[in-house]
Amino acid sequence: MKTPFLSVEALAVDIRQPDGTRLRVLDDISFHVEQGETLGIVGESGSGKSILALAVIGLLPSNAEATGAVRLHGRHLVGIGDRALSHVRGRRIGMIFQEPATALNPAMRVGDQIAEGLRAGRELTRDQARRRARELLDRVRIPDAARRFQAYPHELSGGQRQRVTIAIALGSEPELLIADEPTTALDVTVQAEIIDLLAELVRERTMALILVSHDLGLVAQATERMLVLYAGTRMEEGRSLDLVRRPSNPYTAGLLRSVPRRPPPGGRLFTISGTVPSPAALPPGCRFAPRCPAHIPQCDAGEPVWQKAGKRRGLRCIRAEPGTPAP
Repeated sequence: MKTPFLSVEALAVDIRQPDGTRLRVLDDISFHVEQGETLGIVGESGSGKSILALAVIGLLPSNAEATGAVRLHGRHLVGIGDRALSHVRGRRIGMIFQEPATALNPAMRVGDQIAEGLRAGRELTRDQARRRARELLDRVRIPDAARRFQAYPHELSGGQRQRVTIAIALGSEPELLIADEPTTALDVTVQAEIIDLLAELVRERTMALILVSHDLGLVAQATERMLVLYAGTRMEEGRSLDLVRRPSNPYTAGLLRSVPRRPPPGGRLFTISGTVPSPAALPPGCRFAPRCPAHIPQCDAGEPVWQKAGKRRGLRCIRAEPGTPAP
């Protein structure tokens, strides 16, 4: 049996509280990604998307602990320690962080920041690293790359800063790229350019891509498969086009209806009522039940189990089965 390129099994994350108790913020997360495949992870703010991305790459805060399994080419990554993980981060797994303004050093020229990462991950001289950094700026479509090499982050636009973070992530030629909300705070045109660039890079380098976003419409266009998270657990998984055409979970259906589009005259944009519950105050049954338009009393009896339908389709809902329309 072929070993998946990236395998996540029964992953959970607990946060240690000041009083010594543990708060579970992520629970029962499993998925696989193959080489060259694109997976989207979607959900509202507070659903656990970013903490999942950090758990995969081993960058959780010091008061957090992951359990379960994360394997890259069959190698266990959970609990192996920072020294061992340092040979994986950057070299095999690259990450594009959500806020380029905070991910970049404001007191350091962007070209030097790219070159510094290149020298840390590969045996290059300073001049070799700087040449390669300029090539990467060209590759991520920074206009006038030779001049921008000398710029500081504040001298670049938001889209240009995000391209610099992509160049840094690409420097060590990773096999897996994790992009955490890479289009946040960018206008629609720049968002499309960044997504097109990521798609090009995946095809060019046969990388795997995990694209994290709250925007289901954007993820559906840019990925082959999608994993929907809510309140720290998975709600639905399947081919992106299948989930868009026929969502089975009412939460997925709500996210899809919330994608901005022109409302009818006098109408309003659709929103899901309520908010994502805190990990410390989860409802007794289905986590989405208090907000679900298809809620029935049985939804409160206990958390639904994950239903699988083949290798790549799954659902958490007592009122539907994978592949059937949401109730």
